[in-house]
Amino acid sequence: MKTATDHRFTIEEAVSWVKHLCESKGCSQAVADTLARAVVAAQGRGNDAVGFRHLADYLSGFSSGRIDPRAEPRISSSSSIIFRSDARGGIAQLGVDRCFDSLCYSAHENGMAVLSQFNSFTSGELGDYTIRLAKAGLIALAVANGPALVAVPDAKGKTYSTNPLSFAAPTADGIPLMFDQASSATAFVNVAHAASTGSDIPDGWAVDRHGNATRNALEALGGALLPFGGYRGANLILMVEVLAAGLTGVNWSIDSPAFHQGSQTPGCGLLILAIAPNFFSSGFESRLASQLARLTEMGVHRPGLERQHSSIDSKNGGIRLPLDLLEQLSSM
Repeated sequence: MKTATDHRFTIEEAVSWVKHLCESKGCSQAVADTLARAVVAAQGRGNDAVGFRHLADYLSGFSSGRIDPRAEPRISSSSSIIFRSDARGGIAQLGVDRCFDSLCYSAHENGMAVLSQFNSFTSGELGDYTIRLAKAGLIALAVANGPALVAVPDAKGKTYSTNPLSFAAPTADGIPLMFDQASSATAFVNVAHAASTGSDIPDGWAVDRHGNATRNALEALGGALLPFGGYRGANLILMVEVLAAGLTGVNWSIDSPAFHQGSQTPGCGLLILAIAPNFFSSGFESRLASQLARLTEMGVHRPGLERQHSSIDSKNGGIRLPLDLLEQLSSM
């Protein structure tokens, strides 16, 4: 008889389960609701690195004090288009949710709007923010920083976080163009997962503590991740650092406490730019849809399409969770 290796949730069951786990750690209803929605949405889009696997970091963070489970963000506005959120040591997602409607309204009224958030745990799935804005008819760019995990060429030690960025834009066919990627060769969670399962990692992902290239995930955890694209990737990481840490006023990545150990909040930064396209070019959504269709016919990969299909499949068929991960999260 074949033994089951995973458990299937409906979307509603998955959200309820994650909320229960969060509330068991002392989370307020607002924090539990927001984090559950974000985690399940990421998992539903097939973004495992910031889905259920990353949930373990949140649960551990609530227990250790790295995340304030009841923090309510403090929102302010320095102009009609600039919003600031002090996450006050809590999750990043709640600050975005608290500002979301105002950000959309301001962008549609003024052509653009910006949200600058500081003092939060890591950002979670950046694509969740940008795709929601794209579905609201806005072009969106989001960047975030965190604790130093990446060693760029010639650097003596780790200097930057994975410094992810996400971009999304609305289209007339109803499927937003969207990409969400780390500026490093991979996300830290992927290396940690490989280490936990005894798997090797691909070439070019990381170096060991001596700075030597490695495919051993455990050695990589003691070393550093690498940027994608060498110096060009290092430039992109620095750009994200300037926007996500410099402009928001948070810790530079090299000064940020670890997100997976200790009791201090990493104090991360997040910057989101929302642009109303019709202020700049009428008929933007139709033009973009036509251009994407033409590029697809030419064999060009369309970012966001697979995530959209995964999301639809999850809504119809549910979400699978490996039993070992289910047991790990349930026992935390």
